[in-house]
Amino acid sequence: MKNKTVSIHIVTYNSAEDIIECLTAVLEQDYPIEQVIVIDNASSDGCAEKVRAFYSLCDSGSDNSRFVLIQNQTNTGFAPAHNQAISVTQTDYVLVLNPDLSIAPDYVSRLVARMEANPQIGSTTGKLLLRADHQIVDSTGLRMNRSRRAFDRGAGEPSDQWRESGPVFGVSGAAAMYSRRMINDISVDGEFFDGDFFAYKEDVDVAWRAQLLGWQGFYDAEAVGYHERGWKVSGRDSKPMFIRRISYINRYKMIYKNEKLRTLFMTLIVSIPYEIAAHGYMLLKEPGLIKAWKSFFYQIPELKRKRKYIQGRAGHAVTDSDSRKL
Repeated sequence: MKNKTVSIHIVTYNSAEDIIECLTAVLEQDYPIEQVIVIDNASSDGCAEKVRAFYSLCDSGSDNSRFVLIQNQTNTGFAPAHNQAISVTQTDYVLVLNPDLSIAPDYVSRLVARMEANPQIGSTTGKLLLRADHQIVDSTGLRMNRSRRAFDRGAGEPSDQWRESGPVFGVSGAAAMYSRRMINDISVDGEFFDGDFFAYKEDVDVAWRAQLLGWQGFYDAEAVGYHERGWKVSGRDSKPMFIRRISYINRYKMIYKNEKLRTLFMTLIVSIPYEIAAHGYMLLKEPGLIKAWKSFFYQIPELKRKRKYIQGRAGHAVTDSDSRKL
C-alpha cells in the first residue's frame, strides 16, 4: 500500500539560531517527507539565507520541488503564513512545526499511524519536552477550562507523568499534525487558521472549531519533540505590546466565533471572577492592552459571518462525524 503523503511546514521570523537544528531533524525522519515548506516572514537575521544554503546541500537537483522556500516581503503573521504554506501543498497530512522545535526520527511515522488507524482523528501531537530539560513537559496537547482559557497540558510537569496516550481537546501548533481531510472540512473561506489572528491562540481556535465539527484530537506519548519555547522562558514582559494585544484579544474573538448559544450564559457566569481579576490587573499593570478592543470591534462584521458559518456547520457535526467512520 502506498504511503500517505506528508509535508512539513515551518514559518520563520528571525529564526536563524534554531532553523538548522529543526531542518536537520526533519530530514532524519524515518517516514518519507514529500515536501518541506519554509515561509520566511521578512527575517532580518539571515534566516532565509541559512535555509537556502541548507536546501542546496540537501537537494541533489533531481527534484527541486521537495524543498520550498518562500520569502515574504513583510511579516504576515504566523496564521496567514501557515495558510500560505497549506495552499501550495496537496499532501494527505501536514505537520505544522515551529523553527525552535526538533522532533525525534519517528515523530511523523507515529502520528501518521495514529491518524490512519482512526479516520475521526484530525489532529495529533506528541510529547513536547523543554529543550533545556528533557525531563520537563512543554505540551502534551491543549486543554480549555470552563471560562474558555486554554493551556498546554502538563506544562512544567515531569515527563514520566505523561506516559499514557489518548484523546485531547486539541494540539499545540508548535508541532501539530493535521489531516488534509480535516483541513478542507473545517476551513472558513479557504482559511484553516483564522488569518485575522496574526499569531497566538490560532491553534486553540482550530481545536475548538474542529471539535464543534466532529473531529478528534489525539496525544501520542511515544512521539517526542523538544521545544525552546521563547515566550515561557523569557517572560511576557519581553514581548512587544502589539503582540500582547493580539494574544489578549484573540481569546475573545475565539469565544465570539465558537461558543454555542446554549452554553454562552453559563460560560459568562463561570468567567466573571477571572474577568474581574484579569481586567483589574490589566488596568493597573498593562493599560495599553485595552486598545486591542479596537481591532475586535473593527472586525465585528467578519466575526459575525464566521460565527454564522461555524455554528451552522456545528448543527450537522454528528451526521458528518458518523460518516467519517464508514
